[in-house]
Amino acid sequence: MILNSFDLQGKVAIVTGCDTGLGQGMALGLAEAGCSIVGVNYTAPEETIEKMQAGGHKFLDVRANLLKQDEIPAIIDAAITEFGKVDILVNNAGIIRREDAIEFSEQNWDDVMNINSKTVFFMSQAVAKQFISQGNGGKIINIASMLSFQGGVRVPSYTASKSAVMGITRAMANEWAKHGINVNAIAPGYMATNNTAALLADEERSKAILERIPADRWGTPADVAGPCVFLASDAASYINGYTVAVDGGWLAR
Repeated sequence: MILNSFDLQGKVAIVTGCDTGLGQGMALGLAEAGCSIVGVNYTAPEETIEKMQAGGHKFLDVRANLLKQDEIPAIIDAAITEFGKVDILVNNAGIIRREDAIEFSEQNWDDVMNINSKTVFFMSQAVAKQFISQGNGGKIINIASMLSFQGGVRVPSYTASKSAVMGITRAMANEWAKHGINVNAIAPGYMATNNTAALLADEERSKAILERIPADRWGTPADVAGPCVFLASDAASYINGYTVAVDGGWLAR
């Protein structure tokens, strides 16, 4: 049965940045497909914990500051201690800093690049080593952006970091596919989350964005959950190094 290849029963997924929004949506989607979830957040993901408990899902709450990479080993250790293995990694945690490029500060550059690209690589490296030691492959899903394809305005470090995500997704896939590790990315379009509340509230800007989306609506966390489950499943076992745009047709316009 083809549907069996989408089943994630018994799998263990690490999801970074799943306290709200897209990360929460993907974590819930993976849990509903059968995964035990290791949620990695800087602050308490109270809403996510409530939703996980309400659904009867297994959820391990791990705190870490992903601006630095020295806490990564402890994340892997916590997952192994609680669940005995890791099967899936979703690198969702990220930040954005807005400032005119002509005035953009080094701190705003370094902070965004560190968590959005450097930590994505070293988190992936640590989990790939775990996959290899387990001997049964695994799935890594990075979260890219429309700004992996476009330049954007007033977000130079975010654009650089998300362009890097698409590039390192390909690079890691090239080297790790031989170990049965699939590395892919999702590039969300304009999503209605707390991070875009200001854009949604700006009537003129929101109208301009909507006019370019063929689907004629903003996306939701649920729209990203399905592609995440697919890429985490055996159904996507021959997809390597690809970035899937989940954008309602924004890039096609």
